Amino acid sequence: MSARILVVDDELSVREFFEILLAKEGYEVVTALDGSDALRLLREQSFDLIISDLQMKGGDGMTLLRESKKFQNEVPVIMITAFATTDSAVEAMKAGAFDYVSKPFKIEEIKVVIQRALNTKTLVVENRNLKSELRDKYDFSNLLGESEPMKNVYDLIRKTSPTRTNVLIWGESGTGKELVAKAIHFNSPRKEKPFMTVNCGAIPQTLIESELFGHEKGSFTGASALKAGLFEAAHKGTIFLDEIGELPLPMQVKLLRVIQERCFHRVGGTESIEVDVRIIAATNKNLEEEVKKGNFREDLFYRLNVIQIQLPPLRLRKKDIPLLSEHFLRKFAKETGKDVRKISPKAMELLMAYDYYGNVRELENIIERSVALEPGNEVQSESLPGNVIHPEQNREKFSLKEAELHFDQGGVALDNLVDAFEKDLLLKALDKSHGSRSRAAKLLGISSRSMRYRLKKHLIGGYDDEDSLLDVSVDGSENEGVLRTMKLEDFSKEGKG
Repeated sequence: MSARILVVDDELSVREFFEILLAKEGYEVVTALDGSDALRLLREQSFDLIISDLQMKGGDGMTLLRESKKFQNEVPVIMITAFATTDSAVEAMKAGAFDYVSKPFKIEEIKVVIQRALNTKTLVVENRNLKSELRDKYDFSNLLGESEPMKNVYDLIRKTSPTRTNVLIWGESGTGKELVAKAIHFNSPRKEKPFMTVNCGAIPQTLIESELFGHEKGSFTGASALKAGLFEAAHKGTIFLDEIGELPLPMQVKLLRVIQERCFHRVGGTESIEVDVRIIAATNKNLEEEVKKGNFREDLFYRLNVIQIQLPPLRLRKKDIPLLSEHFLRKFAKETGKDVRKISPKAMELLMAYDYYGNVRELENIIERSVALEPGNEVQSESLPGNVIHPEQNREKFSLKEAELHFDQGGVALDNLVDAFEKDLLLKALDKSHGSRSRAAKLLGISSRSMRYRLKKHLIGGYDDEDSLLDVSVDGSENEGVLRTMKLEDFSKEGKG
C-alpha cells in the first residue's frame, strides 16, 4: 500500500511540483491551500507524511505543525521555507518537525528526506504495535484461570508490578512461572525497558558468570572481544532468573553482591558497572529445604524472597481446565487450519479427571495432539492420549520388585522415588478429605505439624491456620502485596481438587 502524503502550500506551482514528483515515486498525494485547509483534511483522513510551507496567508505552518500532533501525532512533518533562519529552524524542530528544508532545494535531497521520514514513521508504528502486542500478551488478565487460587495470583501481580521489589515465584514445572514474570514486567513502570531471561540450570557452570556479567577481551580462552552480560543488557529493566535453585554456590555469592551493591565487574575487568535491575527469580524447588541442606545461601534466599508468589498446580485448580482447554483448542485449530470447534462432554470429563503432573504445559500438549488427530469438528475421547483415557494403567506404582528391576539396570534414585510416593499419597489424602488438611493428616496417620511440613516440602500450597491454603504469600518488609487466604473446603465445592 503506497504512502499518503499531504502537501500544504499557498503557491500553486509548489503544490503541482510535489504532485508530479511524489506521484512518480509511487506515493498518493493530497494537497491543501493553507494550514486551515490542511487541519480540516487531518480531521477527516489519515496520512503518512505532511510536507508544509512555513509561511502561508491562511494559517501558518507552525500552527499546523503544533495542531497536527493533536490529530495524528505519529505523522512526521517536513517544514519548507524560502525565508530560512536559525531561529525558525530551532523553533520548528522543538515543536516536533521531522526536518527543516530551505528553498530552493535539490530534488534528490528532498527525496532522501521524504524517504527517511516515511521509514521513521513505519518504525514508530511497528514499535508501538509490538509493545501493544506484548502488553496484551502478558497482561495478567491473560493468565487464564477463574479459580480462587489464580484470582489470588492476579491480585498479587497487580500489587507487585508497580514496585521495584524482588519477587520469587514458586511452582511445579509447567505452571507458568515465566508467564507470571513477564506479566509483572509488562505491567510495571519498566515495561518499555528490556526483559532478559536466564535459565540458571541450562548454562554450564564455566560460562554462567560470563553470561550474567559479561567479559573483557582476552579475559579467558575464546574471549576474542568485549561482551556485555545480561545484567548490563537489562539495565533499567527486569532480569528473570529461572531455575534459580540450580545456580552454583560461587555464583550465588556474586549475585548477592550485585543485589546489595547494584554494581559488578565483567570477567577479567576492573571497572565497576552500576545497574538498575529488578530481579524476578523462579524455582520448582523448596529453597528453604535447599538452605537447610547447604545448597542455597540463606542470605540470598531472603534477598530474593521479598515477595513470594506460589503458583498452584493444575490438579488443585481443576475449575480452570475447561477455560484453558477451550483457549488451547482455538489456538491450535487456527494454527493447523482445522475446523475443530469444541470438546465433547465425554472428552472433557476425562480431561477433568486427569491429574496433570506436567501442569498447564501438559494440558496444552494434550489439546495440541487431540486437534491434530481429530477428524471431525469436535474433539472426541478417542483423540485423547492413552494416559488420559486410562490413567489407572499409567500411574507409576512403587514396589520392591520394581526397585529390584532398577537395581539390575544400574541403580535406583531412592530419595526421588520416596518423594514421589509421598507426594502422591499427600495429594490423594487431600482429595479424599476434600482439601481438609486436618482430615488428610488423620487419614495418613500423621500429626498436623508433620502434614504442614510435608506439604511445604512438596510445594503443595503453604499453610497457616487449621484448614487454610495460602496460594500466594508475602515475606519481608516491602510488602506492597497482601497475604491471601482461601479455605480448601470452599474451593473444593467449586470443583474437585
